[in-house]
Amino acid sequence: MTNHPPNGSLLLIHSHYGEPPGLFLLAEERGDAVIVRERDLTPAHFTAARGLITTSHLDQLGFMDHAPELARLMARGGRWFFNGHILRPFLAGLGSYAPIAKARRADLVLTRLNEHPIFAGIDQPSFEENKGVAGFYGRGHNPLPQGALAINGIGPEKQPIDWEWTLPGGGRMFSHAGNDIGGMGGPNPNHALVAPRIIAWTMGEI
Repeated sequence: MTNHPPNGSLLLIHSHYGEPPGLFLLAEERGDAVIVRERDLTPAHFTAARGLITTSHLDQLGFMDHAPELARLMARGGRWFFNGHILRPFLAGLGSYAPIAKARRADLVLTRLNEHPIFAGIDQPSFEENKGVAGFYGRGHNPLPQGALAINGIGPEKQPIDWEWTLPGGGRMFSHAGNDIGGMGGPNPNHALVAPRIIAWTMGEI
């Protein structure tokens, strides 16, 4: 039986100066989202959370101080949507980001490997370019943990740039090894489709 996420808030960690990203402002409209500056995080924020979204600006060294609270959130069935490059072992089983060396255009081709509700009905290659420039979606991958499901691949070897992992305690982690997905600008209408789905997935609604 799959564990359902616990009741609680959607914790959005704001890790850079200036206004929160558009995805966070969209989530705030739900009424159950809490935007917290990373420097102001406390264990109580994790205790009250049902889902967690972090950005590619995350101070990973500082976030390691919250690894115990993160582990408890996941152990009780919470969900975490991670953007960026994994450089610290926040959870047992995670590996360090592997960049594509001297990436050429062919190395940035995106391929759907397994269907996922966040990307339902979306042609993954449509994310390959933003305003005519390739590589914004990502230029490498976070290694697939044991038992995780690869969602989207990058390059000829289809390395897992996006994956979902169900942890032993029932929590789920979605890893996107690139710029903040759902927050990218540009004319691509699929960005607008993906953003609310990320929020819904993180709260266990899809």
